[in-house]
Amino acid sequence: MQEGKILIVDDDTDVLLAAKLLLKRHFSVVDIEKNPERLPFLVGNNAYDVIILDMNFTRDVNSGKEGFDWLDRILDLNAQVSVILFTAYGDVEMAVRAIKAGATDFVLKPWQNDKFLETIRLAVEGKRKREKSDDESLRKSKTSGKRAGSQTLIGPAMRPVLETVERVAPTDANVLILGENGTGKDLVAREIHQQSSRRDKPFVSVDVGALSETLFESELFGHVKGAFTDAREDRAGRFEEAHGGTIFLDEIGNLTASQQARLLTVLQQRQVTRVGSNKPRAVDVRLICATNADLNERVADRTFRQDLLYRINTIELQLPPLRERPDDIVPLVEHFLKLYSKQYNRPVTTINPALVSQLRQYRWPGNVRELQHAVERAVILARGSVLEPADFALKAAATVGGPDTSPRDNPVRETMQLEDMEKQLIQQAMHKHQGSITDVAKELGLSRQALYRRLEKYGL
Repeated sequence: MQEGKILIVDDDTDVLLAAKLLLKRHFSVVDIEKNPERLPFLVGNNAYDVIILDMNFTRDVNSGKEGFDWLDRILDLNAQVSVILFTAYGDVEMAVRAIKAGATDFVLKPWQNDKFLETIRLAVEGKRKREKSDDESLRKSKTSGKRAGSQTLIGPAMRPVLETVERVAPTDANVLILGENGTGKDLVAREIHQQSSRRDKPFVSVDVGALSETLFESELFGHVKGAFTDAREDRAGRFEEAHGGTIFLDEIGNLTASQQARLLTVLQQRQVTRVGSNKPRAVDVRLICATNADLNERVADRTFRQDLLYRINTIELQLPPLRERPDDIVPLVEHFLKLYSKQYNRPVTTINPALVSQLRQYRWPGNVRELQHAVERAVILARGSVLEPADFALKAAATVGGPDTSPRDNPVRETMQLEDMEKQLIQQAMHKHQGSITDVAKELGLSRQALYRRLEKYGL
């Protein structure tokens, strides 16, 4: 019997029962589920090591689209979990595509018991190794004299921001960080934590904009055993996890009215009550929030509570977009060049002066995050020791003074390659919304995390 918590999701009852009968003799916990709609709840409330997921359910029977959709949802909720796909012989090509999208492996139906068990065993071990690696990285970051955030918060335009951080960090004042996506709001939040007296306590980051109404309270405030179906054990929320340290609430401008009310109550009372309990628990946290939205405008149109805004913006930090920081581009490129040359063992050491001019003219709709991906890709593709303009796929339409980038003037190139079409659609949406991840994800019908994975995948 191996320690391992397994979830099997398939709309075929016979498959569920046969798989559970086999696996329960080898793994400590085996759950089954016929309805994939319950996946967000199950994943959000159970620390599964492996999820075995069917590719097709009731709609789009043979397309595999549901498998891809649910794979994205699962990885959004828990990026550590190993996902193994159940697929028929004819779906192998589809399963390989899903592995590129983040799945761990796939199992053919009907399965061979020994191979099935070995695949799951390796997936459990892989998940444990990832957790161990993350824990070691966290320990190293806590003991290292270098602060991860300060390494990329460089350049003349960031000096005023860092000077404010230096003055604010030793206090316990709530901080609201404003700026476009990709400007480094999360890095500034970590820098504040690292320079505070809470630096040895937890730093807990939560993308509250990605939390559904049903998961919001459980995720932030926790729940007790039996509070709802499948709540099999008490679970502390993110506020309790951050006790004594800092909690960073990203994309706070996306909260619904009811979520704002519940959060405000916790901030006013400085205590949380777990779902299913009536016992309040005191929490001592330093609050840092971030958003790319104009909250004053949201207050004016009554979509954001004014009293909540007063609570979260004792100190307000505005991060400038990269297009307004041309003098910071070369220091940032040099930093990323050194980082990725070492990581990929590439002999790239300098930048062609002609490239510098192009980089300063480009509008960088994705800000520092886009620049980082561009340098990484360029280092990998470079033919020599010098980064050349040809190593960067910068488009004239996104340069200062460039032509209009609206969809009518920039049609999707005709192609039958789905991945190529997806990449082009994402590029169009990124230009249209000036790199706003929230708006791009909404237009494309993706979650923010799913969009981030596609940006990584396509090097955007």
